[in-house]
Amino acid sequence: MKSKISVIVCAAGKGERAHMGRNKLLVPFCGANALYHTLSAVRSCFESAEIIVTSSPQDFEEISAICKPFGCKVIYGGETRTQSVYNALKSVTQKITLIHDGARPFTSAEQFRAVLECVEKYGSAICASPATDTTAIAENGFIKSVPPRSAVYNIQTPQGFYTKDILSAYEKAIGDGNAYTDDGSLYSRYVSPAKICPCGTALNKKMTFKEDFTNTVFPAPYCANQKADLRTGIGVDVHAFGKKQNFIKLCGVEIPSDEGLIAHSDGDAALHAVMDAVLSAAGLKDIGNYFPDSDPSYKDADSAELLKKVLLLAADRGLKVNGLSVAVQAEKPKLSPYIDKMITRLSAITGADRDRISITAGSCEGLGFVGEGRGVCVYCIATLCAKEN
Repeated sequence: MKSKISVIVCAAGKGERAHMGRNKLLVPFCGANALYHTLSAVRSCFESAEIIVTSSPQDFEEISAICKPFGCKVIYGGETRTQSVYNALKSVTQKITLIHDGARPFTSAEQFRAVLECVEKYGSAICASPATDTTAIAENGFIKSVPPRSAVYNIQTPQGFYTKDILSAYEKAIGDGNAYTDDGSLYSRYVSPAKICPCGTALNKKMTFKEDFTNTVFPAPYCANQKADLRTGIGVDVHAFGKKQNFIKLCGVEIPSDEGLIAHSDGDAALHAVMDAVLSAAGLKDIGNYFPDSDPSYKDADSAELLKKVLLLAADRGLKVNGLSVAVQAEKPKLSPYIDKMITRLSAITGADRDRISITAGSCEGLGFVGEGRGVCVYCIATLCAKEN
């Protein structure tokens, strides 16, 4: 999605109910941590959106490092969620703001799309799922009333608003002494009743307690076979500029450049990183073992075809690609206009859903060989799961 929006990701909490001794979003989880998976989901939905992440002072350095590949702005939060979101809202520059809990890593592009469309139509949008259990209002431990189940929703995030409206509501709420656990209740109090967007699902759960982290793997559709453990691998590839060529290839997409990348094959550093990540996750050897640069048959080889062979090697072990997170470090050429094509191409090659693929591009701010414009470096985290029979 290319709409000019801002997304606030709340990550400044302490996670005390999880009893992990630290911010639960930073604890190892499914090959990375919950915050990483959440940011990966958000960035894959909004490739050019402004993303603002709230952080406590003690976690600021670590969260900043996690956010850098995604191009996020990190700001200090507050003692409460309300104060944290208010701090972030003061940094927002776009017309529409979506607010999402960092502890909901299983959100989807469909939910973000539905919330955004609801904001544009009604002025507000609260991601929610219809209640399936009967709920009761209690007083002193006894049931006082039972609302009709058809009128009850489980409130989730993302939640969306026009920025000027939600900022105005937060300005009024900051000093009112009330505790707000979500943005919709605050908006409803000070602006108008917030619109329910019934796009919530049981998958979009909030990771709250320790058992949520220890007993949860990526659920369907994140993994086709929930009984099988996920496999995670990391791949890195580097290529130097210097080839007399007016383009480079990344994820199989030709990108105009004043020079190409030097390599035995076509020099697609992104696909090479993906290949090594897939091989690593499958417990196999690196790409040099299968496609050595000493073999003339791989001279100028199409890396997309090599990746297909790697996928077959993984398939022989009963595995397929479930998700990919690719981070490209390059001072040149400008990659942002080609990210969407790269995701489409990578999805077509691997069979992974577009929503499960994230590609980010950043520079090294003049540092090192990448910062000096002498080469390209690509990192990839691949998640594999069991193939269906």
